[in-house]
Amino acid sequence: MRTSRFLLTLVGTAVRTSVVVACVLLLFVAGAASAATQVGPIDVSGDIDGAPYRIVVPAVWNGTLLVYGHGYRDKADHPGEVDNRNADIAPNTALATALLAQGYALAGSAYKDNGWAVEEGIQDLKNVVSYFRDTIGKPDRTILWAFSMGSVIGFESMERFGGVYDGALCACAVGAGAPSSFDGAGDIALAYDTVFGIPAAWGSFGDVRDDVDFETEVQPKLVGEVSNPANFPKFEFIRLVAGTPGRGLTPPAPPAFYPGWVFTDLFYSFEARSELERRAGGPIVQNLDRDYSLTPAEIAYLNALGVPSAAIDAWLFAMNNQRIVEAPPYARNYVRRNAEYSGKIKHPVLTLHTVFDPLVTVTQESRYADTVNGAGRGALLFQTYTNGNGHCAFTGPQLVTAVNAINAWVETGTAPTDAMFPAALGFLPGFVPPPMNQP
Repeated sequence: MRTSRFLLTLVGTAVRTSVVVACVLLLFVAGAASAATQVGPIDVSGDIDGAPYRIVVPAVWNGTLLVYGHGYRDKADHPGEVDNRNADIAPNTALATALLAQGYALAGSAYKDNGWAVEEGIQDLKNVVSYFRDTIGKPDRTILWAFSMGSVIGFESMERFGGVYDGALCACAVGAGAPSSFDGAGDIALAYDTVFGIPAAWGSFGDVRDDVDFETEVQPKLVGEVSNPANFPKFEFIRLVAGTPGRGLTPPAPPAFYPGWVFTDLFYSFEARSELERRAGGPIVQNLDRDYSLTPAEIAYLNALGVPSAAIDAWLFAMNNQRIVEAPPYARNYVRRNAEYSGKIKHPVLTLHTVFDPLVTVTQESRYADTVNGAGRGALLFQTYTNGNGHCAFTGPQLVTAVNAINAWVETGTAPTDAMFPAALGFLPGFVPPPMNQP
């Protein structure tokens, strides 16, 4: 497995199971139980159609099954790499322990593959739910909680499977959908190419080489560039023209934002995109509808850092002259299928986002709200925010609070209020994210 990662967490079948708790043996004899029947403790794992899974039911089950959709995992597609195939049931062990203590049953899948495994993850998580219902018990509530790329699985599943999931918690969520999000990655690649230059061996900003390796090719160049203090203003131009972490939240970046965002965002702009291009069969981004610009406040900020207005104008002119990229329909359609949303969710969805997210900007929440409201399903969406700095940088108490909130909403039918997300825990009641700056 790689020693350096940039967001690894940044979700009619043949079943093979390994039983960890002896009482599961009795379960297969007795058949599926109802949620009211005591079925735990259970800890069972195996694979379904090649996707590793794990299910844990506490001794006292509250009737809710939480199905965890993990985020992006880098595919082991270069020498010396090993795929992470862990079937995680929560973002970390401490959180899993806390939720089990509250009575939640937890389940998760590693998906059939790593990389942009949205298509696989949608089916693999659904398979885990079916297996749970057939062999362990009938939950009173089934809630999908998903992070980062897993949120794409979550949002799409909530539109497709009204009879599978009763609600969803989507955190650090890709609310704008995959096509728009990867177009943003293309913007960052174009801005980087304009300021620093992309080696021909990497491909181009609109079509990266399909086997480009971040650790051995991209990262060494970036390390040299961020190590030079004179380059900080140049990276600030790239960040601002790409709208990271969100136009209106800055211009100055929050503390400790740099240089981490550079490595995180450029990993997705190059290697993660190359893996998706292989899946899609061709280049996936386009920028015909872009308008590369900066606000007066952003220009003044860069001027104060020592960047002349003439240099800013030249960079913007060069970028706008490159609004020529259009993805072939067959590749673009793959990304749309995996996934672009209609907003027609069938059950409650709660979203949770840090304000200062370098990768999936909080502005994506604004786009998702527009999509859901446009579909006439606004009553099924509640969005909440934290003062966190980083992608999926939530505290344990924040996540437990959010899980309990979506569970209560599903159980009672009453939507959450801001009062359920106190400022004392780092929530930001009343925060409204700015819109995305593109297109």
